[in-house]
Amino acid sequence: MGDDLLLSVQDLRTWFHTDEGVVKAVDGVSFDLRRGETLALVGESGSGKTVTSLSLLNLVPPPGRIAGGRVRYRGQDLLRLPGPALRAVRGDRIAMVFQDPLTSLNPFLRISTQMVEALALHRGLGRRAARARAVEMLEQAGIAAADRRIDQYPHQFSGGMRQRVMIAMALSCDPEILIADEPTSALDVTIQAQILELIQDLTRRTGTAVILITHSLGVVAGVCDTLCVMYAGRIVERGPTAQVFAQPMHPYTRGLIGSVPRLDRPGPGRLVPIPGQPPVLADLPDGCPFHPRCPSAMDVCRRRYPGAAAAGGGQEAHCWLHLEAP
Repeated sequence: MGDDLLLSVQDLRTWFHTDEGVVKAVDGVSFDLRRGETLALVGESGSGKTVTSLSLLNLVPPPGRIAGGRVRYRGQDLLRLPGPALRAVRGDRIAMVFQDPLTSLNPFLRISTQMVEALALHRGLGRRAARARAVEMLEQAGIAAADRRIDQYPHQFSGGMRQRVMIAMALSCDPEILIADEPTSALDVTIQAQILELIQDLTRRTGTAVILITHSLGVVAGVCDTLCVMYAGRIVERGPTAQVFAQPMHPYTRGLIGSVPRLDRPGPGRLVPIPGQPPVLADLPDGCPFHPRCPSAMDVCRRRYPGAAAAGGGQEAHCWLHLEAP
């Protein structure tokens, strides 16, 4: 691994065995994350983004199981680490901000108790030093009167403030990687912008790499370096964010971009929704799973899943439009 390569995910597969059949929530996902990079996993609900993020730290709940692949961090495969070694990485070297801060924070414990516990566990700090560090992080996260509010309970904070607490807690141990799962989904537009700016500012100061999971391309436009578009458990397109926005290769990516308001184009424009619904993962169609909704579908799309087609500059897409059909 190169000196700046922090995380390498290779052919990650996470399956759920249900009464309806095997749900391949993540089916062959691969990507690299480098120091200081912000990488986005984007797609509709059910595309596999959250399960991918949980799989990285082996947090998949039953009946799910990781069916294969590797998640290499600093030469170690996290999927094969024993429990104590993996717990030492979670929350310390790799931290996660979960989707709903209200359910992620313990409602019966003060914020101080929850933050001090993490710092004592991973940094070995005494209570006084851990509390001082927690207050410092809350202040950096934009929480006024942090030395007083740290002793309050989660329900005494607004949704935006709870998310700031989660970000402060996640970054308090100076992790190398921050995984943020839909950190703005339950917030209004103004607070969304503040939270994204906060993540950018704090991670820029610390050099932390970020994996941002979201269903909104509008969220990642000015924030992320690399964009990975997911559909039916697979990454269908990846590349530098600006390049993917300027010249999307996959019809699904074009559909996502076309359904988002654009301020960089003249006139009001018309938003064009993607027709149909995402597929049922327990009953995927043959070939490319997007073909029932794709305006450019060909016969080969219904028969075989395409390999990767490169466009230069690190951009590639799994689409027969850019490959020679067999």
